[in-house]
Amino acid sequence: MQKGGRNLKTLMSGNEAAARGAYEAGAKVCAAYPGTPSTEIFENLPQYKDSLYCEWAPNEKVAAEVAYGASMAGARSLCAMKHVGLNVAADPVFTAAYNGVGKGYVIVSADDPSMHSSQNEQDNRYYAKAAKIAMVEPSDSQECLDFMKAAFDLSEQFNIPVLYRTTTRVSHSKSLVATGERTEQEFPEYKRDIRHRVCIPAFAYMNHPEVEERLRKLEEYGNTCPLNRVEMNGTKVGVVTASIAYQHAKEAFPEDTSFLKLGLTFPLPIKLIKDFASKVDKLYVIEELEPFMEDQMKAAGIKCEGKNLIGKMYELNPQLVAERVFGKKPVTVDVGVKPVSRPPALCPGCPHRGFFYTMSKNKNFVVCGDIGCYTLGASAPLSAMDTSVCMGGGFSVAMGMAKAFETAGVTDKTVFGVVGDSTFFHSGMTGAVDIAYNKGKVIPVVLDNSITGMTGHQDNPGSGETLMGEMVQGIKIEDVLRAYGYKNVYIADPQDLKAMQEAVNAAIASTEPAAIISRRPCLLIKKIKHDIGKCTVDTDKCIGCKMCLRVGCPAVSVKNGKSSIDQTLCVGCTVCAQVCPKGAISRKEN
Repeated sequence: MQKGGRNLKTLMSGNEAAARGAYEAGAKVCAAYPGTPSTEIFENLPQYKDSLYCEWAPNEKVAAEVAYGASMAGARSLCAMKHVGLNVAADPVFTAAYNGVGKGYVIVSADDPSMHSSQNEQDNRYYAKAAKIAMVEPSDSQECLDFMKAAFDLSEQFNIPVLYRTTTRVSHSKSLVATGERTEQEFPEYKRDIRHRVCIPAFAYMNHPEVEERLRKLEEYGNTCPLNRVEMNGTKVGVVTASIAYQHAKEAFPEDTSFLKLGLTFPLPIKLIKDFASKVDKLYVIEELEPFMEDQMKAAGIKCEGKNLIGKMYELNPQLVAERVFGKKPVTVDVGVKPVSRPPALCPGCPHRGFFYTMSKNKNFVVCGDIGCYTLGASAPLSAMDTSVCMGGGFSVAMGMAKAFETAGVTDKTVFGVVGDSTFFHSGMTGAVDIAYNKGKVIPVVLDNSITGMTGHQDNPGSGETLMGEMVQGIKIEDVLRAYGYKNVYIADPQDLKAMQEAVNAAIASTEPAAIISRRPCLLIKKIKHDIGKCTVDTDKCIGCKMCLRVGCPAVSVKNGKSSIDQTLCVGCTVCAQVCPKGAISRKEN
């Protein structure tokens, strides 16, 4: 992609366009934690590293604080995260609203309706309302670029953080985008402002009225704002909508429908909405998830319909909108083909498989898991995970369960807390401290595959490389654990089932605080040379016991009563060979 040329149009995803928008807006400092569907914004920023700094922060709270610090210092700044990441970042974001900004401060929240890769379906538009910050919502890739630039301008014009909310569909869909040139921003001389930078209660008390005045001015601005537009096509039906719901509504409603398409969605431009409503006979509100706009409109006395028709769960699409609003079911053709069922599974050769197989062999183990590829350890046939709540919860939830067992006099349960390496740096360290400090009967386990795997292989503080491509000293997880007071840290290769079992046994037997690191790089890391082979089955030795199926490898199946290994999938990890009681599976080199 070229860096200039307004007449040049490029096919871009929403995330690519958002990154380009940050570049063109003159952003200087950008920080994020990877999380689908936001990840690609920051994967696209390093191409502009001659003009800006970007980083993978250890977690979303740190990312928000780094970006806010840069804003206060005088640089346009951006942070990005998926919707649940904003829960982690909420603390500094809420306070930033009271303090105000320096240069433009934009916070990307990428929501995930239908939970394609998320543990919940929360609607982060409510964060803008609760935190009392501005919010913009692009509906296509061009708007992702344009609205990013507008967000920085709004932030500076109204001295307020701006929540830039996208959804999975907006983030990942592609459309043509006209790009422009970068506008370099003046870096002002830094001046101390204790009143608006030190958030003690006395100052916050004085700052709150300023917050309310900013929102009042923003609402007034929204009534004439170019991000909000009216499309008058008739007076029978009007639709108030925003984000990707606008695209769906445009397809579903008749051509003579008028639209109020909102880009600045908090604060809502109530005057503009009332004026639009007065021009149509019937008014609909089409929005995904919660009735965020609808409730505010009804509270203002605007008669409308919305969630009573389309509901508040899952993604919308044009067919669904048409069916629920007009009763028009889409025309379908039965071609007699059923979709192939492909439940998610750990990849062939995944290093996590050996650990969870070890866990699955003992029913007295309670395994508190976490968010990552390894959450699939809960899936059959391994079925070796009891809980998964949130990032870092693997350790903290385990602590709570262990203390509950202790108070109830339950002594036959061994509790393991499991996190990945990226999750350890994200929010696992504090849980590890809690276990050590409060003498929890928990064995912390870090599944170290040397990368942030689930979101597409982003580096983390342990991997030894930054988002800017700089090589650094990776932080050794075992050194951190030992500094916390874990006297015995057992490191094992999870594809060596004997070694893995020995590490588990040693941790259980330890009279000192003990932890386990299950360490083997993810097979999909391209910069690492992996030892690849193939496993084969001697059908004469195979007795059809199906023990090999218990490891849950997609390459292993049973055909005609005998074990079979798909040579197109197998990578020769030998976990299946190690569980075979008859030695019927062996590895051959490539």
